[in-house]
Amino acid sequence: MTKTRLNQKPADWQTYTSQATNFIIFLYIRGGVLPWFLVLAVLGFSFSSEYFLTQANLRGISMHSTYLILVAMAQMLVMLTAGLDLSVGVMIAMTSVASSLTMGAMWSGHGSGWESILIGCVVGLGACASIGLVNSIGVAWFRVPAFIMTLGMSSIVLGLALSLTGGIPIYGMPPSFTDIFGYGVWAGIPVPILVTLPCISLMYIFLNWTRVGRYIYAIGGNLRAAQLSGINTKLCLVIAYTTAALFTGIAALLITARLETGESNLGVSYPLLSIAACAIGGVSLHGGIGKLHNVVLGAIFIILIQNGMNLMRINSYYQMVAIGSLLIISIMAENFRQRLVLTYKNKIRPNT
Repeated sequence: MTKTRLNQKPADWQTYTSQATNFIIFLYIRGGVLPWFLVLAVLGFSFSSEYFLTQANLRGISMHSTYLILVAMAQMLVMLTAGLDLSVGVMIAMTSVASSLTMGAMWSGHGSGWESILIGCVVGLGACASIGLVNSIGVAWFRVPAFIMTLGMSSIVLGLALSLTGGIPIYGMPPSFTDIFGYGVWAGIPVPILVTLPCISLMYIFLNWTRVGRYIYAIGGNLRAAQLSGINTKLCLVIAYTTAALFTGIAALLITARLETGESNLGVSYPLLSIAACAIGGVSLHGGIGKLHNVVLGAIFIILIQNGMNLMRINSYYQMVAIGSLLIISIMAENFRQRLVLTYKNKIRPNT
């Protein structure tokens, strides 16, 4: 009897270990690398700084995350079509320049200046949408790789923005623009957050409840198959790139209002940050795979990392090293997850 029990213990231990391992693998396959990154970051920064989990700091993280969330959602749209948009940075710059120049020219210096604010925002968004439209035409009709097309547009648009401003910040916007969209609070919630939440809802509806949203996933999954199935791939690419530009433009207007100036050097870091947020959120670089809520969490994670490193007084140059490393690690982790999906398909269940 004693020998039987002793012989059963190793088998039971191996069974429990195997079940625990399978459960961890299941969680990793379902959730990706992002939840693990978030847990490690929150725990690490909580022990490193007593200010990290304070209400004021968490409020600041949520507030500053709004800009990257908008740009990351825009980047996600392009990545779902198996492309990369490296021009989101100059879109932010051109929107800032165009809107601030228009507001400064139209505002008389008296009153709220709502007419100039409205027209300035329309001009800024129009300039940004035009960049997205040109990108889509180059990619869809002339078959220029998205990487090359958006990289070339980055140089062109940056040159135009610098020529319009001479590299000098633009002032003279109505104070109402900054007071409301930059620092405004309604019902205890900052206005940028109130602007971002409906944008997230609209993007979710667009990707999951509309025919064009499903077509975008199909184009990224297999462009040739999408064409053969009767999808107007060129029109869908135009919609994807133009919609992405509009979301980027909204972020640019909020950033401009926050800074109270229009500048041609805004948005320099956003191409890398938006791609990193999407990659950490599980969006495939090959297109057709990605979930919106993961991208939103990925953007929050990037801002959380930057905030934590600032509290730890880590040099900004080393922060760039950290963000780049996270991008590479997330791509490696996602590739490993895809291999696990193929290996453990139909083998792992939540109750194992």
